[in-house]
Amino acid sequence: MARSARAQEEIRRFLDIGAVQVAELDLDGDKAVLRPGPGSPPVTHGEVFVLVRRGGRPVGTLLGRVPEGADPRAVLAERARAECGPAVFGAPGEPPFTSVVVATRERAGQLARALDSLLAQDHPRFEIVVVDNAPVTGETRELIERKYAERVRYVREPVPGLAAAHNAGLDAVRGEVVAFTDDDVVADPRWLTELSAPFAADAGLGCCTGLILPARLTTPAQVLLESHGGFAKGFTPRTYDPACPPGDEPLFPFTAGRFGSGANMAFRTAVLRSVGGFDPATGAGTAARGGDDLYGFVRVLAQGHRLRYTPYALVWHHHRETWRDLETQAYGYGAGLTAYLTAVLVNRPALLPAFLARLPRGLAHARTLTAVRETEGGGTPGDHDVRTHPWPRRLSRLQRRGMVYGPVGYLRARYALRTAVREKTAQRAQTAQGAR
Repeated sequence: MARSARAQEEIRRFLDIGAVQVAELDLDGDKAVLRPGPGSPPVTHGEVFVLVRRGGRPVGTLLGRVPEGADPRAVLAERARAECGPAVFGAPGEPPFTSVVVATRERAGQLARALDSLLAQDHPRFEIVVVDNAPVTGETRELIERKYAERVRYVREPVPGLAAAHNAGLDAVRGEVVAFTDDDVVADPRWLTELSAPFAADAGLGCCTGLILPARLTTPAQVLLESHGGFAKGFTPRTYDPACPPGDEPLFPFTAGRFGSGANMAFRTAVLRSVGGFDPATGAGTAARGGDDLYGFVRVLAQGHRLRYTPYALVWHHHRETWRDLETQAYGYGAGLTAYLTAVLVNRPALLPAFLARLPRGLAHARTLTAVRETEGGGTPGDHDVRTHPWPRRLSRLQRRGMVYGPVGYLRARYALRTAVREKTAQRAQTAQGAR
C-alpha cells in the first residue's frame, strides 16, 4: 500500500474509534457495587472499561459490552468474577508523614479538581504543596489563596520545566516521604496511604510508584492510548532491588519506563535529596521534552535503594484528547527516553560501562518499543493491554524521531539552564550594586 493511501487508512481507522464508558466494580462476596468513573455519567449499554476491586483495592481491568436492555451491574459482575480471581493482600500499615507536590502551569480548573481529590485522602498526616511553574498570570496563586489557603502551600518556580518545579517542591516539603502527581489527575481516596505505607515497612525503599488509569475514554485519542496499555503497569505488586537484579529485566535499571510514571510516584525525601533531586534539564517544558521521572527512578536505584510498584495506589488520569496531542506525546516520549539516559550518564558517569554492556539489547528493545503494533496481544485484565485498535505508523515514526533528538534536546536544555542561571546571577549582582 502506498504511503499516502496507508496514511489515509490510518486516519479513517482512528476516526472510527468510538467512545468507551469508564466504571469501577467493587466485588465483595456475592455483592457487587457498580459506580461510574470519576466525572462519568451512570453506566448504560455499550462498551465499558471497568476497574475491578476486591475489598476496595484494584485487582484488574476488563473491557465489557453491555447489551441494550441488560443490567450493567449483573453483566459486568459476571465477567469480573470469571476473569479476576480472588486477591489476598495484607494491611498497608501505618504511613509516615507525607508531602504531596503538584506542579502546574496555567491550568487552574484542572488543578482545582485534582486538589479536591487530594484533600479527601484518608492518610492520617500529610501536606500539599503546589508549585506554580513559570507562570504568566496570577490565576494559580489566586485560586490557592481564595479556595485552599489554609490547606495548601503555594510555591512559585520561575525556571520553566517539570523537573525544576519538582525540585522547588522538594526543597519546600517537610514530610519523610514526598509524593508527586499531576494537575490532570483525580486521586483515589486511599492513594496516598497505599503509596506511602511501603516506606514504613521497608527501610531500604527509596521510591514507590502506583497505578494510573483513564478518567475518561471519550475521544479516539484517549481510547487508542489506553488500548495499548496507557500508563498502567499491571496489577501485581513488585519490588525492584539493585542488589538482586530481576532476571526478566536484562536492561535493568535502564528500562525505567517499566517502573512507573511521574503522575504517581513517591520517594523517601532524604534519599531523593541525596541524589540531587531531578535533573532540571529534563522534563516537560524543557528542550528535553520529558524523562525527569525516569531519571529519578534510575538515580535512586543506582544509589542502592529499592523501588516498589503497587497497584493499590491509584490515580485516574485525564488523557490528552486529540490526534495532535498524541503526536506531541509520541515524540515527547521518544525524546524523554533518550534524554533521561543522557542525563543519567552525564551525571553518573560510573554507570557508563553497565550501559554500554546493555546497549545491543537496548537497541533491540527500542525497535520493539516503537514498532507498529497491531490488534493482537494482551487480553487478560492484569495485562491491561487489550489492543483493540492498531497503533498508527506515524506515531511510531514520531517516537523514533524523538529518540534520535533526545540527547540533543537534553544538551540544549542544559545550555539554556546555564544561560538562565548566569543571567539571574548577573541581575542579582546589578541589583546589589545599585542598592549600595
